Parts: sequence; C-alpha cells; structure tokens
Amino acid sequence: MIEKANVVLFTFGSYRLGVHGPGADIDILCVGPSYVNREEDFFVTLHGILTQLEEVTELQPVPDAHVPLMKFKFHGMAIDLLYASVSLAVIPPDFNISEGSVLCGVDESTVRSLNGCRVADQILRLVPNVENFRTTLRCLKYWAERRGVYSNVTGFLGGVNWAILVALICQLYPNAVPSMLVSRFFRVFTQWQWPNPVMLCAIENDDLGFSVWDPRKNPRDRSHVMPIITPGYPCMNSSYNVSSSTLRVIKEQFKLGNKICQEIDLNKASWTALFEPFNFFEAYTKYLVVDIVADNDDDLRLWKGWVESRLRQLTLKIERDTNGMLQCHPYPCDYSNPTLQCAHCSFYMGLSRKEGMKIHGQNFDIRGTVDEFMHEIGMYTLWKSGMDLAVTHVRKKQIPYYVFEQGYKKPCPPMHANQQEQSDRHDTEDDTLTASMLGQLKRKRDFDGAGHSESCKSVKRSSVSLAYEESPPEYGSIVSKVVSENTVNLVSSALCNGVQNGLSHGDVNLESANCSSSPHGSEESAASGTSCAAVETVHMVVETVGPESSMACVINGTVQTMAVHTPLKCVAEKDEPKFEGIGSLANSNSAEFMEQTEMLTGNVLGENMHLCE
Repeated sequence: MIEKANVVLFTFGSYRLGVHGPGADIDILCVGPSYVNREEDFFVTLHGILTQLEEVTELQPVPDAHVPLMKFKFHGMAIDLLYASVSLAVIPPDFNISEGSVLCGVDESTVRSLNGCRVADQILRLVPNVENFRTTLRCLKYWAERRGVYSNVTGFLGGVNWAILVALICQLYPNAVPSMLVSRFFRVFTQWQWPNPVMLCAIENDDLGFSVWDPRKNPRDRSHVMPIITPGYPCMNSSYNVSSSTLRVIKEQFKLGNKICQEIDLNKASWTALFEPFNFFEAYTKYLVVDIVADNDDDLRLWKGWVESRLRQLTLKIERDTNGMLQCHPYPCDYSNPTLQCAHCSFYMGLSRKEGMKIHGQNFDIRGTVDEFMHEIGMYTLWKSGMDLAVTHVRKKQIPYYVFEQGYKKPCPPMHANQQEQSDRHDTEDDTLTASMLGQLKRKRDFDGAGHSESCKSVKRSSVSLAYEESPPEYGSIVSKVVSENTVNLVSSALCNGVQNGLSHGDVNLESANCSSSPHGSEESAASGTSCAAVETVHMVVETVGPESSMACVINGTVQTMAVHTPLKCVAEKDEPKFEGIGSLANSNSAEFMEQTEMLTGNVLGENMHLCE
C-alpha cells in the first residue's frame, strides 16, 4: 500500500477554463486516498512540510472556510490548494473526477471541493463554441473588475458565477461572435427578473442523498436573491453571497453596460468606454471605513482575510436593521496609506438611501449594528496582540487622497448658485438634527500575564463638540501627521485622532472615547484586541442613489435626484426569439420558474446543440 500510495492533482477555476491571466492565482484540487484525511494529514502534516520549503511563502491555512483550503505562494505564484479524500485506496492515473461514483461515501466539504473541477468540466461541455466562450468571459471578467463587481467574498460575483452567466448567453446565441455575445450579455441580464435562477441545464437528482438547490423543498433557498445554479450533481447556488444591496449595484452596472453597448452598436461610443473604471469615491456622499492594523505583514494577512470575509455580514445586518432603507455598497478593494511604514489597510462601503424612499428627515441609527458586527469580529480564534480594528463614518470630502488612481481628488461638478445656497442651508440644518456616539467593543475577556481572566471594564466616554472656522482636515492627512514610537500605535493613534478631530462634519458630531495611544481605549484594552467604532446616527439628507452618473441637487428647499441615464429601449424582437421564452416567466417566483424552466431549458439547449453540430 505504501508503494502504491499516491495523489492526483486537478486544476479548476479560471486556469481550468482557460481564461487565466497574469497575476491570477491557480486553483488546485488534491485528490487522495481514503486513509489520508483533511484535518490531520492535510492541515497539519502537509502544512508542516510546506513551512519548511523556501519556495513556499505567505502560507495561510483556512480550515473553517466553506471550502477548506490552504493559500500560499510557490515561487511567487499564488496557489489555492484544496484536498478531497475519496473512497479509494489507490487513485488511478486516469481518475475521472466527473463520474458520479466519485461522490460515494464522502462528506459535504469534500463534495464542495470536488465540485470546482466537476463544474468547470461541465461548463466547457455545455457551451457550443469554447473559444468564443473564453474570449467573451475574459472580456466580461475584466469589465467586472473595472466596475468593482468582481468579488465573491464581499457579496458580488466570483469567477464561476461569471462563467455560468456567459455560458448561458453562449447557449442562447450559439453562432454569435464574442463582440455580439458581450452586447447580448448586457441586454439579457438587464431584463432578467431576479430571483429567477440562471441554469445551464435541468437540475439533476441522484440517490446519493446530497442536498440540491430547490426552493420548492428547501425554505433557505427561497431567500437567495440572485441564484446562479451550478451544472451537474449536486446543483448548488454559486452566488449565495449576493445580498439585496450588492444585487442593486450589479443591476445598475448591467444597465450602464447595456447602454454603452447600444451606443457602440450605433457607432456613438468605442469599446474603451465600456471598460472605464467605476468612480466609487465620487458615487456616494457618505461612507463607512473599516481600518485594520496589525503588528506585521503576516498578521495583517490573517487579520485582513478574516475581516474581509465578514464584511458581507455587515452589509446584511445594516439591511436588516434599517428594513432595507439604508443600502451599502462594499468596495472589493483595500487601500493603505503610503506614508505609513506599518501593516495596515482600509475597506470602504458606500451608503445610500433606497431609491424612491422619501428624503425628509430620515435618520438611520446603525451603532448597535456595528457593535454586533465588531463583536463577531472579536471572536477570531487566531487573534494576536496588535490586531486592531476601527469602523468610522466619513463624508466624501474626507476621503484620503491616496485612494484615487491619479493621487488626487477629482473636482466636483459645478453647482448653480441657487443650488449652492440651498445646499449650504441644508447642511446648517443638519447640524441640529443628528447626534452620534463613539462605540467601543471589548473582547469578552482580558487575560493577565498569569493566564487568569478578567471581566472587561467599561470605557469612560466624554462628549466632544468641535467647531471649525476653516474646512476640516482631510481624513488621510490626519493619519500622516501622528507621531508614535510603535508602528501599530502610530496607526491606532491616527485612527483615534481621526475620530476625535477629523470626523466632525456637517451632519455628524461624534462623542469621543478615551483613546490615548490606541483606538481601543486604554493600553489594557489594546492588549486584548478591543476595537472601537465611530459610527453615529446616519442622517441621509442629500444622497446619490445610483452610480457615478447621477447627482443630487436641491430645488425650492426639497431634495431631488437627477438621473443622467435615460430609460433603456426595448429589446429588438428579431434578436430575442429564445429570450422571449424566459421573459414570459418574469412574474413567476423561483419555485414556479423551476418547474417551467426545466422544459424550456431542455428545448433551448437541445436546439442550440443541434445548431452547433
């Protein structure tokens, strides 16, 4: 048995689909025999071996992930390594991972690990023209990255999601070239009635007992807002991370992409217009900032990965606690101040009111929401001293300079004199309408040097009222001016001073905690990993509700939103003989859609495969 012991490696993801590019990671599945398990042999023994190799750097095990894996770099190449133990004593060289018998006798985590390769193979089998599929997918992945909607972890769409969406368009238009497929992609999904699911084939049922996506049987599946179903057994929703807020952002980007493609068809725009980057920091007037700091780069990588994986929960909690009235747009990029020589980074979330909601005097108190989020963050099992976190609320004018591509803020569009006077009057009124508070969350227990636990002490809060005769300092400039001996204290002090001095603006007055050298109160609390939140009652008065192409104005004392976009034209009937069948199901719910789409999908795919042959 020892002589015959072996494993087989399979690639999946963009590398297996043939759409990988420079800088992309390689997803690898390691399939091993039944007597080699994931918990000890993979995450302990193999992990120990990899730590001894000079070629391996930035090794990060993630055993608690939905799909357990180890992340590392091998000779500088990013690798995501998964492991699956199958019911075989020896893995044959010609092992076929797509066979249904592979799933016999394995657990749910192993099924999810195996499904990456199985789904990639199934997608390539279901598209009529693989080369056109790859070209179109490359184009749309690049577009999604430029527009800030390519990130599964923050609640947008990941690689497999985009691959399934593109594969469906290839099925609907089997003879189309990539340029037409891109245009039809935006046309179809601009009019798609979510939560009707996207499926490449009928859902398969087997006798192995694994749960498949079916809202008729599983109540949990009915809550999915943008179901994109993987082909092959067991069929799963690959986009379960998408929330109502991120779905809104995705739909807005689809509409904008469709508009540009229409202009391209009429020779009124070029393809470069489609790939213009999304001006996230010009799209909203208010933001939440999640600042992260650690002792070193290795700790920051672990800490950042944990916090980033929980940002989606913050979006969901805000949606829940405001009944969907306050919407969040988490941006899937992190930023760091180049003037600080320490391990830190920041995430940003745009805040906007739900479109169509009345604007007059609406307050959103999300302090408790953020406290709950930070309590969950504090449960990190691999927490180390120096891992700190701060959540603050800022306005657009306080966004630091280094987040912009050009290194400076783009000028705001000129405002009419009457509008400026009304806006200034509104800002003055806002000062009397809102109040705020600096919340502080401590870990459940602090430990002294002897290992005894102590209950957390409350932090004394003192109100701070700041009046600015000049314009308030920039958020980024505050950070760069703080002097501290320790690099972690440098960022911590900067964050705290930013809360006390730099975050008082038109509609927010913050109360300050007693943060001396750390944003987490006293030195004792800093050692325990306490986090602080400068989040207040958010008063949404003048707010953009769309992407960068919409702006807010004040007319006759009331606030209105002037949308630049014009309504999209109807889809040309001559181009949509197959899409009409899907559109007719728009008013059905996902469960009814399931029953009707199985017949429709079979007919459409059968016809397309026949045309392809």
